Amino acid sequence: MKEERLTEDLLARLLYTDSIESYLDESETKDRTFVEYLYELMEDRGFIRADVIRNSGLHATVVYDIFAGKSKPGRNNAIMLPFGLKCDLKATQRLLRLSGHAELWPKVKRDAIIAWCIAHGMTRAACDDELWRFKEKTLLGTGPLVVR
Repeated sequence: MKEERLTEDLLARLLYTDSIESYLDESETKDRTFVEYLYELMEDRGFIRADVIRNSGLHATVVYDIFAGKSKPGRNNAIMLPFGLKCDLKATQRLLRLSGHAELWPKVKRDAIIAWCIAHGMTRAACDDELWRFKEKTLLGTGPLVVR
């Protein structure tokens, strides 16, 4: 996959340009869809959907419907997909944005644990173990029910 410019760099160029036309002519704007990005990630890694299913823990029907554009994943499923695609944190955040969900936010305990697990190359199951250990809801939804 081609390396893309950082959003911060593009924003700086946008804010300092004299006209929107010059930015659009020179810039690397891209109207990529969520499903297109999933296929790019899968192809880049040499995966097939069965790999994504196995690595993510998602039900096969859910994965096939998401890849077909028939359904939009909830946030937990959108977080499980990067585990299935063995994404780094940058790709995970982009995938979450494209799916219409909030990125992992380090100020939220559960999000911080998930981001740390992704950044350290952990599996989805290992991430669920970490979430369980810290009494947070697991990605598969089987985590401890903590009354606060």
